[in-house]
Amino acid sequence: MSYISLKLEERTAEGKKLAKLRNNGLIPSVIYGGQDQPIMTQSKQVETSKVVHTAGRHTPISLTLDGKKKLVIIKSIDMDPVKHVLRHIAFHTIKQSDIITTEVPIVLIGQGESAAERAGLVILQAIEHVEIKAKPADLPDSLEISIHDLETTEDKISVGDIKLPEGVEFADADQDLELIIANVYEPSALQAANEAAGGEAEAEEESEVPVEGEVESAESDKTEADKSEADKKSDEHSN
Repeated sequence: MSYISLKLEERTAEGKKLAKLRNNGLIPSVIYGGQDQPIMTQSKQVETSKVVHTAGRHTPISLTLDGKKKLVIIKSIDMDPVKHVLRHIAFHTIKQSDIITTEVPIVLIGQGESAAERAGLVILQAIEHVEIKAKPADLPDSLEISIHDLETTEDKISVGDIKLPEGVEFADADQDLELIIANVYEPSALQAANEAAGGEAEAEEESEVPVEGEVESAESDKTEADKSEADKKSDEHSN
């Protein structure tokens, strides 16, 4: 696979000086791992944000620092809770021989071209990601599976239909291979199911709101109860 890449520079600013660094469009970071001491680094905000968005927490990244390359994964990310912008990243070095666990997207190939869709049926994807493990060089960007052969509402695609590339395994040794990825539906059945779900949601909302008479009755009961308790205390005091 071709790795996501990011160019870093060594950083001297720390502590209170980091605010000025960020104002200048740079993101502070640190690289951990191996026998080396942590290395303080920095990189351009726009490029760094794109890499973080694309790579996530498990996809390997090829860093270039002082002309040397390091393979890393993101260890932690610090986001500004108010501005929702990146404030700091911690990278962790990995080796080509390490086994990496990551989540990759499942891509349906041939959408709009299957016999089922040509017959007016609808194909819905139930799960869009699956967790796998492999060495960094063997990790695929996605797992593709064709839906060309789907014809009727009896047809489906499950996790067991995925052909894993060489060197790639499911992260869970007990992965449920019967887990459905995509099903075929009649449009009318989908519409009826959606309407039924909408009706149930509305009914639940309505049942939680008492009608006017019930509100008045409840308030009246509470008032009578409070009055009764007050009369009782008054009688005890008189006695």
